[in-house]
Amino acid sequence: MDREWYQKIDEWMDTHKEELAEDISSLVKIPSISDPENGSKGAPFGAACRDAMDEMLAMGRKYGFHTENYEYYVGSIGNEKKNLKNTIGFWNHLDVVPVGNNWQYEPFKPVIKEHFLIGRGSQDNKGPAVGMLYVMRCLRDLDFPLNHQLCLFVGCDEERGMTDLTYYTDHYPCPAMSMIADSGFPVCYGEKGILEGDLVFREKLSDMILKCEGGNASNMIPDRAQAVLRRTDNLEEEVIACIDGNERFTVTAGEDCVTITAQGTSRHSAFPKGSCNAIHELSLLLKDLPCLTKEDRAQFAALAVLSEEYYGVNTGITFEDEISGRTTCAATVLRQMDGRLRLTLNIRYAITQDSIQMQELLNQTASSLGCDWEMERDSAPNYFPKEHPAVELLTNLYNELTGEHAESFVMGGGTYARKLPNAFAYGVGSLREDDRDKAAKERIFLPGHGGAHEPDEGLNLRLLVKALKIYAKSIVALNEYPL
Repeated sequence: MDREWYQKIDEWMDTHKEELAEDISSLVKIPSISDPENGSKGAPFGAACRDAMDEMLAMGRKYGFHTENYEYYVGSIGNEKKNLKNTIGFWNHLDVVPVGNNWQYEPFKPVIKEHFLIGRGSQDNKGPAVGMLYVMRCLRDLDFPLNHQLCLFVGCDEERGMTDLTYYTDHYPCPAMSMIADSGFPVCYGEKGILEGDLVFREKLSDMILKCEGGNASNMIPDRAQAVLRRTDNLEEEVIACIDGNERFTVTAGEDCVTITAQGTSRHSAFPKGSCNAIHELSLLLKDLPCLTKEDRAQFAALAVLSEEYYGVNTGITFEDEISGRTTCAATVLRQMDGRLRLTLNIRYAITQDSIQMQELLNQTASSLGCDWEMERDSAPNYFPKEHPAVELLTNLYNELTGEHAESFVMGGGTYARKLPNAFAYGVGSLREDDRDKAAKERIFLPGHGGAHEPDEGLNLRLLVKALKIYAKSIVALNEYPL
């Protein structure tokens, strides 16, 4: 019986793939970067996030579903009469990370190149959000006899701290089980904790440093950092001599200042391997620049140490466990405020690590470098029992459908699962690329481009359709499973 349904699901998804791309594009056009500082009662995360929510809910109504708007923190698409005690909730987010630099394509003018849809948010997480709506449409249109209700929930502050989910869970009930399509296949049953905060230097920089900054968001490895120095005799020559032909730097001389810009390569801060941290590159240059004061150079030397590696060795918090692997610690945003440098650390800590003890170690490291540690947020790890029957069922199904031998896993990325009861992340990423995909990516994207949180973020539409087929079949497999 399941095989018959599987064939019907495949045919339905193939028939609707062009329509799917059009609907995703309509969302990608909206620059929905969460902006609570410019929010209002009717738009707590800013006007663009409000517009994205309106567009998504209108799409749900267009396809015959009932929608609800929970004060623009979260929206839902599903049945009018809900039985949440017997509901599988799909959760996705409509907010996106800041654009960053070095795009070849327009970030909010989606374009399809071969089978890749390019635009900020296409992969993380607007494509999957629309995809889950299509999973619900597919099973409804095929008249599959569902034993559980399905409901899609979308939020607008996932990238910035998940205050949307905090508000929702404080005011509204949650479904019996939740699946978050913001990960890789198969089941992600655990997520590391997320600790964020600033190291604030106690001493002000000299008046030689007019401006110093880098990075766009705490969860992105910075691809650009910049220092503006007050112009003095021979300054430009000294800077060029220190750069010594390094192509990562550009120097612009003005009448009263010299601007030094360092280029890096961006990655998601939870998966920093292969990136180049622009803050580190800039700090390495400035710590040896003769025209700066000894005190300034000492601060940049400390910055260079703090931004040098990604596993907490230099900050004194290195840790590893069998469940989740190594803690990561990335320097992601640099600012100069009131003459003092502030460096943001984005830490993804192992599930068994003690975050209170970790902050004590951060305080010690900060003090030794002439800084103070200011904690911004601590989001506790999520752990959905690996022994839960759904983990084995969905993992085995994924392997059966793909011919893989993948195992359920724990990751450093954070999803809505950490804010919800009885929740885990499941897909839609990490499907194996074939030679067509690899060849197309080489034609379309520069190195370091095309991924989530990278410039020219691109969604592989061929793999998304394949993933949605797996998702719909997973709901068929879970149909007899009591929630």
